[in-house]
Amino acid sequence: MKPLWLLTTGLAAVLSLSAAPSIRPERLHVFQRENVLGTSFEMKVLAASAEAAARAEASAAAEIARESAILSSWDADSEFSRWFRTRGQAVAVSPELFEVLGAFDAWRGRTGGALDAAAEAVSRAWESAARQGRTPSRAELDAAVAAVRRTHWKLDPAARTATHLSDTPLAMNSFVKSYIMDRAVNVALATPGVTAAVLNIGGDLVIRGPWAEPVNLADPRSDAENSAPAGRLLVSDRAVATSGGYRRGFEIGGRHYSHIVDPRTGETTGRILSATVIAHRPADAGAMATAFCVMTPAESARLAAAIPGTEYLLIADDGTRVASPGWKRYESAPQGLTAAAKPAPSPSPAPAPQFADAGMELHIAFDLAQLGGGARRPYVAVWIEDKDRFPVRTLALWYEKERWLPDLRTWYRDDRMRAMAEGSDITASVASATRPAGRYTLKWDGKDNAGKTVKPGKYTVILEAAREHGTYQIMRQEVEFDGKPKQFQLPGNQEISSATIEYRRAAR
Repeated sequence: MKPLWLLTTGLAAVLSLSAAPSIRPERLHVFQRENVLGTSFEMKVLAASAEAAARAEASAAAEIARESAILSSWDADSEFSRWFRTRGQAVAVSPELFEVLGAFDAWRGRTGGALDAAAEAVSRAWESAARQGRTPSRAELDAAVAAVRRTHWKLDPAARTATHLSDTPLAMNSFVKSYIMDRAVNVALATPGVTAAVLNIGGDLVIRGPWAEPVNLADPRSDAENSAPAGRLLVSDRAVATSGGYRRGFEIGGRHYSHIVDPRTGETTGRILSATVIAHRPADAGAMATAFCVMTPAESARLAAAIPGTEYLLIADDGTRVASPGWKRYESAPQGLTAAAKPAPSPSPAPAPQFADAGMELHIAFDLAQLGGGARRPYVAVWIEDKDRFPVRTLALWYEKERWLPDLRTWYRDDRMRAMAEGSDITASVASATRPAGRYTLKWDGKDNAGKTVKPGKYTVILEAAREHGTYQIMRQEVEFDGKPKQFQLPGNQEISSATIEYRRAAR
């Protein structure tokens, strides 16, 4: 997901690049929240008025909260959790829980066991071993796989009851997020005055109505918010889901292990770094994106071919890409270079020691403070200044409404800074593996806004955050760019709970 708009100059650019005719009176309205279903939330609503858009977004958020209270595996008070605590008892359950349990049965069969709610037993074996600094033993994995293979529930369609049968841990996260998103978008579209909606939660998207949404695919090998995308799509009236283990997992002995596990073997996945699926039904896209990280490409191709309207792209650990036959229909040519990447026409300078000569980059990682589930995201600006306080490069500018941009008062202080945002592509959502709520990363390659590599010396990294009618915070860190690695841990504040700035060798 691209929950963030990078270097934006206004909503007019969005409308000019959309599929909606320019003569329509509707405008696109954008809403951003944090910690919704455990990750980030962005909703774009095409509506005749700001009031209609706000009602649509509020109704979608309410529907997400309602569905989560039924289906969440992490909420001890959810209907699912209460049902899970029963054993051998036929329990009348809600239509939503009954439908999802039935869908898990169907997907377990379709994928030959690659997708299974009981995969949580394997995940817990890995988590337990990782806490001890080791990988799980074969005996531990075999025990987890045996637990997965049990029968966990029985459904009675006539009575709409579900009987819980095993003590195996269950987690409903393989495609439940996509299932909930589908229903939330439908509720939003029922709002009078609303024409189209795009919902992006943690990198999965649902696009409904007469609207073509530009979608950038996160590169699983370089997934900072401002990294170059692995591909660009243009999608209408479809769901896009991406799965991969590059953002979450287990760190054991200096090695990263994916959080996605194969419930048939007990091993973590890793050969497929990223699987992106486009489908009519969001739950189908979500289920296949997870399963395709586990299955072989040949198995994935057979399953996709059996579900009309499905297209996919797999990115393997060696960079190989495997795409379905119809994937190219959704591919979109780049809209041109952004202002931040466009090279300046000038003669080649004489060789001189520069920021990137030693293969260095600046990595910025920060966590936005979590103020409760569904809280509005603060406006955030991140940029680089030279020793004379001249702005060298804006890395990110995230906001909802232009009228409140002056609240980012340091970034907004003069025309030079605002001009650095002009000409940038603000339209695309980002499809990616799910990120933890509030956790973001940015990179700087040592180039200024004209695409020229800066000279060695001292530069200042600035992170600014402001909340509508709320607090204002700013962080500054001076960094000497001299080719020598260094790291800085910045103290947190009310809006940015932690930040780490690292000058390091670029990942290859």
